[in-house]
Amino acid sequence: MSIPNFSEFTIRRNTNSKSFQRGESYYEADAVITVVQRGNVLQAKVEGSEATPYRVNINFDSTGLTSVHCTCAYDFEGWCKHIVATMLVCLRQPETIAERPTLEQLLDRLNHLQTQRLVQDLVAQYPKLVDAVDRYVSLNTETVSKKILTQPIRLITVNPKPVQERVRKILQDAERSLEYGEEEDLITEELLSLIQTAVDLSERKDGNNAIAILEAITSACVENWHGVAEYGIDNDEIVWELNDAWCEAILTAEFTAAEKVDIQVNLEAWQDEWNADFGLVLEALHQGWDYPPLLQIFQGKTNQRGAWSEIATDNAESLALIRLKILEREERYQDYLYLAAAAGLNQQYLTMLARLGRVEAALEAAPTHMDTVETAFALAKILTEQGSLPQALDIAQTGLNLPGNCQYQLGIWMSDLAEALENRESALLARKTTFQIKPSFFDYQKIADLAGEDWANVKTELLTIIRSSGGWETASAKIDIYLFEGLIDDAIALVSQLGSYHVELVHRVMNAAITHNPDWVISNACHRAESIMNAGKAEYYSDAVEWLKKARAAYINSGRQAEWSSYRTILMQTHARKRKLMGMFTQRDMS
Repeated sequence: MSIPNFSEFTIRRNTNSKSFQRGESYYEADAVITVVQRGNVLQAKVEGSEATPYRVNINFDSTGLTSVHCTCAYDFEGWCKHIVATMLVCLRQPETIAERPTLEQLLDRLNHLQTQRLVQDLVAQYPKLVDAVDRYVSLNTETVSKKILTQPIRLITVNPKPVQERVRKILQDAERSLEYGEEEDLITEELLSLIQTAVDLSERKDGNNAIAILEAITSACVENWHGVAEYGIDNDEIVWELNDAWCEAILTAEFTAAEKVDIQVNLEAWQDEWNADFGLVLEALHQGWDYPPLLQIFQGKTNQRGAWSEIATDNAESLALIRLKILEREERYQDYLYLAAAAGLNQQYLTMLARLGRVEAALEAAPTHMDTVETAFALAKILTEQGSLPQALDIAQTGLNLPGNCQYQLGIWMSDLAEALENRESALLARKTTFQIKPSFFDYQKIADLAGEDWANVKTELLTIIRSSGGWETASAKIDIYLFEGLIDDAIALVSQLGSYHVELVHRVMNAAITHNPDWVISNACHRAESIMNAGKAEYYSDAVEWLKKARAAYINSGRQAEWSSYRTILMQTHARKRKLMGMFTQRDMS
């Protein structure tokens, strides 16, 4: 079993050094009990601090990882240690992964009666599932009377009533929760799930049923939103998603002129009643696929980039993106390219050229169309999939100097590609770029390896970067580097400004500074301990004692045992009434 584009670099760049080290310890301790693969999903159980194992889910496709999740409470930078341990098993011990059938394959083995019994057993075990079953059955099997048309075009096979009832229930439940002071968002996720049902229908080229569902969702929201609105809940995100879903459905469906008027009237009424903006949908309804400027573009009669934006409305780009999605689905690739170019959607234009195998055309267009780092990154990845690795590297290198927000991700990716191509110079350039954006000890060591004989000069450059970079989020990386290089004074200067959130970093620097600068350790540790003890914060006394242990070590290491004993006596006299604290003071390593 292998996950495409997956290596130890993938793990390291998605986690911090501490989580990686702990994850590797978990891996070495065989804490990963089982790893099971079902299609493009890996599921693992990992032993941890809780009685029951944590569950790790890893999803991937042909391009690589798509998502990872763990049931633990870790909420810091990158992946948790359980995910790291699981990934290391996948990388180093792939033969231990048990391959099992996917859900689809399992269900294919059952007959109708067995499937019914399975669902009944699951609902008996998890009663809440009955609502999901009810919703699915209602949306997919109930029928309504067909609307009689002089020229029948729409064939509606879903019943909108259950959808309306579901929306009403979602909003009523949310209103009750808000009334009791609960702040959890009970609306967005469920409504977006219903909207996705309509999007799925559009993607199956069933725009008419998608419209039926969207009409039910929108009308029910408009009629029942006032209750949650009183608690300050706005409709912005729902309206945003409805706009896109409505546009795709309208541009996929077939309807009569009379139905078009009905949809327009309803949309205009809903946006007035709900204080919403359905301008994008109305524009799609107005233009359809017969909009004269659009037909001209499809005929290749304009070579002007951005022509579509100039002749269309403020919604031009959003509408063009939805059209491109439909054109790709219908395999109308030349129309896709015409529209992408005319709309100035450079990333879509270049990547489609490359995906169609027209690599030379994509490279020829890149100098004039590649205007952001995101566009360069997307094109470089497609070129890699097409086997054009040197060209992908050139595109990535150009992309590092373009405006955008993913230079770091591109730099890591480019460095790995350059190494694979044995181009150390480009790999070094990319790593230095990522280090400047987000310093890390791993990249520091990686750069040292790539720099070779020039490491002394490069190291000076990197140290200048980290000394000038601000933000607490880089503190851990800075400490790792300072301690690795023996720059204790730099480490001291940094942690002296850090609070209790960075206790572990301060402890690490104090351990390193005990012989280098014992006076600082004593002064800083005693100050932190005394602030806790003087405030009488009993729940933090153990923290105070840990600080005092650092001070004691510095006193003793510098040959000042008597000073420590005198200081300890004063503390015991000052805080004699704090029994919990005094009990801690009697520990052997506090004497």
